Amino acid sequence: MNGLGVGGSQSPDLVNAANALLYAFMTVTCFASPWLTNAVGFRSTLSLGTLGYPLYAAGLYVNNRFGSTWLVYVGAVTCGISAGFFWGVEGAIATGYPEEHKRGRYIATWFTFRNFGNIIGGAISLGLNNKANYRGQVGYETYLGFIAIQCLGCLFALLLSNPEKVQRDDGTRIEAPRGIYWRTELREMWRLMRSKSILLLTPLFWYFGWIQAYPGTYFATYFTVRSRALGSFLGAVVSTFATWLGGTLVDIHWAKKRQTRAICTYILIALLNTMTWIWAVYIQNEYRQTHPVLDWGNQAAFGRGFGVYMFERLSLGLVENYIYWCISNLSDSPGDQIRYSSLLRGIETAAVCIAFGVQAVPTALIVTASINLGLWVIALPFGYYATIKVIRKFNELDKKRGENSEVQSTQL
Repeated sequence: MNGLGVGGSQSPDLVNAANALLYAFMTVTCFASPWLTNAVGFRSTLSLGTLGYPLYAAGLYVNNRFGSTWLVYVGAVTCGISAGFFWGVEGAIATGYPEEHKRGRYIATWFTFRNFGNIIGGAISLGLNNKANYRGQVGYETYLGFIAIQCLGCLFALLLSNPEKVQRDDGTRIEAPRGIYWRTELREMWRLMRSKSILLLTPLFWYFGWIQAYPGTYFATYFTVRSRALGSFLGAVVSTFATWLGGTLVDIHWAKKRQTRAICTYILIALLNTMTWIWAVYIQNEYRQTHPVLDWGNQAAFGRGFGVYMFERLSLGLVENYIYWCISNLSDSPGDQIRYSSLLRGIETAAVCIAFGVQAVPTALIVTASINLGLWVIALPFGYYATIKVIRKFNELDKKRGENSEVQSTQL
């Protein structure tokens, strides 16, 4: 829904404020996700985590059709509470279930399935709003498709196998102990929070969370309804391509050394994000003076503004895959993965919360675009050293797995 530009609403202020509230609650429940997962398991946590999404979509529907705002805020709180658990556990599933040499592509598969919702929703929205060549809000019928898709989430989540019932292709089992005492869980979270890997990845996660508020507000401010619907659809397609590109570059043996593949991928991400945000600041500086209304009927003006949005989606997709590939290689255990995922998604949601709050003030888009560029420049060196740290950890785990295999062979 955010792919439509602030949830398809006409005014960005309401949805930006609601999103700030939503992500504030998500920050808390992301950090609490390991405790719920420890108590009820991965499958039940995933299912419970989906329950708030339809209510938030219903709030946007009611606001769009009748103008009332109370259900938007109720939906934001409900979705924030449930989605934090969902975000924490889904990351652990995608990073902890597969073997280490498949994780980039498994993460890409996860994001692909997630983007299918955006692609289907974007296609529905584009079909319903393709003649709306004016600024404003999408038709209220658009939300019915989102609500229907989101209501299916809790049922499909129950099809997941819990870790103890999973066997990988290489024959290994997944260790995810349950019934851990809450104080023990707290100590483990504190231990990981202070680790060098997490500290180095924090600026990258903060950057990734912060920039999510900008594209939707940018879209709602300058683009017609049908152009926003097109952006929702194509943005999901581009994001899917980006995450597969990133996952393939780190997994496929196009270079012999894993370190070479990781560093080259990071350099590509660095160049693309740097150029994208310089372009965004340049475009935004022009638009704050001209205040255009962009529609695909005027290709000359539309292409430049729409293009920067597509590059933002491409950059986001690459960064997202890469940071999850990094945390996936810090441990083989889904027990640790749920902690890593919850910590870093909690940092991400805190950044998103503050970014939407800043955008809801409202803040001039040239300011937020410039902040995005500045945060990326700050995150760059930390991301590089995090890459080196992750590679070293990966090599340690590889060595440990090799030693265990030798012991098992000797015993046989």
